[in-house]
Amino acid sequence: MGFDGSGKIWMNGELVDWNDATLHVGAHVVHYGTSVFEGIRMYHRESTDGKSVVFRLKDHIERLYNSAKIYRMTPDEAPLRERKIKDRRLTYSVDEMIQACIDTLQANGDKDAYIRPVVYRGYASLGVDPRPCPVDLTVMTWRWGKYLGPEALEQGVDVCVSNWNRFAPNTLPALAKTGANYMNSQLIKMDALENGYVEGIALSTNGFVSEGSGENLFVVFHGKGKGGKDQLITTPLGSSVLPGITRHTILTLAAEMGLEIVEQIIPREMLYIADEVFFTGTASEVTPIRSIDQIKVGEGKRGPVAKMMQEAYFDVIDGRKPDPANWLTFVDFD
Repeated sequence: MGFDGSGKIWMNGELVDWNDATLHVGAHVVHYGTSVFEGIRMYHRESTDGKSVVFRLKDHIERLYNSAKIYRMTPDEAPLRERKIKDRRLTYSVDEMIQACIDTLQANGDKDAYIRPVVYRGYASLGVDPRPCPVDLTVMTWRWGKYLGPEALEQGVDVCVSNWNRFAPNTLPALAKTGANYMNSQLIKMDALENGYVEGIALSTNGFVSEGSGENLFVVFHGKGKGGKDQLITTPLGSSVLPGITRHTILTLAAEMGLEIVEQIIPREMLYIADEVFFTGTASEVTPIRSIDQIKVGEGKRGPVAKMMQEAYFDVIDGRKPDPANWLTFVDFD
């Protein structure tokens, strides 16, 4: 279901035909990028019990609502004084949005799918002030393969450090997953692809490593941690990075596996001398990086830590290991 025009899309409480899910050209989001969104995966456990599970659905929707809160879309930011305009806000709860995702998945029938909930400002006014415009919600689901290529998880990918930096603090909020922020991501991605790479790594305005165009980043040094442990380093949230759900998952699993975890500022040159570097994200999952700026990373292939993290990640998703944190939401299909 999906881009062939078949299937359903949830819009403001109703399931509508894919081709009828439209908005007005005067919608605020078209002119000013006023949207927040999420990317969520549902996996079909064909190799184990045949069930379909959505990974960390509630966490994604809660992050969606946090993004909306930053942009004054949620109802809990009551005006401090009486407004002369109608300040329009979200009317659906987190639980209702979770159910909307499940309803859309069931309506489309794809047992393995990508889920894209979007909260955006619709049509009412074309001024910069978004508040007179309604807050609309939609949920799309479709089949989507491996984001960086089907071989990426095993063989790794070739990337570059982008010519484009991430935005400076107190300009655009990096902790919000917004459509406007992804204009920056588009420049990073296109810069990489035009130069023959699969993905780009952006630096912060201070010249330190930030993240990929749509992925968080981890650096590994073998045996360099306390007691000879492998050391797993990732950029802190203050380095203009999104607080990734997969990033948090890997940090949690790595701690359980006894790796030394360090959140610190990463200078660019550390990428070239690391034993391993890998991306994490809902779309990219855990993707090893085999070269950066044509400099081989480690052995130039997936390293043992990336492999171990992939296995731990998919063991939870596929049901081979317990899910004590309740990361999985089961979706039934008739």
